[in-house]
Amino acid sequence: MRRFTHCTGSIGPGLGFPSQGDRTRLDASVQGFVKRADRSCARALSAKAIVMSSALALAPSNGIDRIGKYPITREIGTGPEGSVWLASDPFAGREVAIKLLDPLAMSHPELERRFRRALMNEAALAARLSHPHIVALYDAVADEDLCYVVMEYVAGGNLEAYCDARALLPLDQAVEIVFKCALALEHAHQQGVIHRNLKASNILVRRGTDIKVSDFCSGHAERYARVLPKAQALAYSSPEQLQELGLTQQTDIYSLGVVMYRLLTGREPFHGANDAELAEKIIAATPAAPSRHRCELPSALEQVVLRALERDTRRRYATWAEFSGDLTDAYRMLDHAEVENSDTERFNIVRALSFFRDFQDVEIWETLRSANFRRFPAGRIIMREGERGECFYVLTAGEVEVTRSGTPLDILTPGDCFGEMLYFSQSSARRTTTIKTLGPTTVLEIDSMALRLASAPCQVQFNKAFMRILIDRLTWANAKLAAA
Repeated sequence: MRRFTHCTGSIGPGLGFPSQGDRTRLDASVQGFVKRADRSCARALSAKAIVMSSALALAPSNGIDRIGKYPITREIGTGPEGSVWLASDPFAGREVAIKLLDPLAMSHPELERRFRRALMNEAALAARLSHPHIVALYDAVADEDLCYVVMEYVAGGNLEAYCDARALLPLDQAVEIVFKCALALEHAHQQGVIHRNLKASNILVRRGTDIKVSDFCSGHAERYARVLPKAQALAYSSPEQLQELGLTQQTDIYSLGVVMYRLLTGREPFHGANDAELAEKIIAATPAAPSRHRCELPSALEQVVLRALERDTRRRYATWAEFSGDLTDAYRMLDHAEVENSDTERFNIVRALSFFRDFQDVEIWETLRSANFRRFPAGRIIMREGERGECFYVLTAGEVEVTRSGTPLDILTPGDCFGEMLYFSQSSARRTTTIKTLGPTTVLEIDSMALRLASAPCQVQFNKAFMRILIDRLTWANAKLAAA
């Protein structure tokens, strides 16, 4: 068992420590943190072993054959909180990942029941999170014999592989990953969930920049059970976590700032000879500028990282919207090719359109999965009267002219849509107007059949947008008739 040992030696100049009086109070705070950790570790070590044989089916060959109702395929990982197993869900017909929680690592004896109750409550809350960049939670069990959660299985690795200075990602890819994490965590916060346990190993990578944030319920249960940061990666803990202050979304912003720092530099913001020294630096020191480790980092990107890592919450980003806004601005300044081919740029283009103003982030991501951006030069016919079609379009850049039988009807601008009547038809229908570009034009092409198979919330948002456009068009038509 790793033990917190307080280091009383000098830390060295240039780290931005407070005055001598503040330093005395800081030492007392850290010493109290260390004493609590030592006492808690001792209590955990003295806890009686929990009998698991009634819930685990043991196989002589590989140790565990079944967890609850789930047949085990193999072990896929271990950590301070327990082990993770690949299993099958016979009822749903899918592979799942099961996190088997270690009671000695996750709870204190006298608070065991409180921990189990908190785990179930928070698992129920986390299970309601639905976002393309959040690992889905399917099931949770916390009985007298066993604690485990059943999650979506994400094949691939995690971000730890890209936090090594020898294997850093291109800047645009690293920023895109952080942006997707921010959107996922913002969605969770809107549902009343704070992660509290975010770290690189909890961000799973399917391929490229397609990521999913996992382990939402463990951080909440730890908070209720008063588990100390040994169950987390201490380096990702915010100053307010170490000082046991009230936590808001800003603690997740800090932790994502640590992830971002590591993705950009291959180093952690702070280092200590032991856990107590590291905790002291997190609480009181200022991290070195990332450009000291990677000289080509743009200043705008560096400022985003350093503001996310502000130890004073009054100077740190207050909301995910602020963080994502600055990150987007920094991303646009990067020297990279094919900007509009990135998921981040596609998302931001669509988010800015009036057509999608009421859509949630998750519904925009769902739309992008079944849509394509298409570019047309000036004078090109996009849609011709009398032809059959299966797609409708939302204008993202440029202008188009709408005509019927050669008669001009309207000029459409970004945010307008056309061809949407196909969505309400049971089969491909004939176009009733012709759409011609007036200059270089970009549209979002959406397959009508794919939209009919979309989730109910996504379809509701499209129906509302179509209804809003129909009302606007009728109002415009009535005004034109009245003027005539």
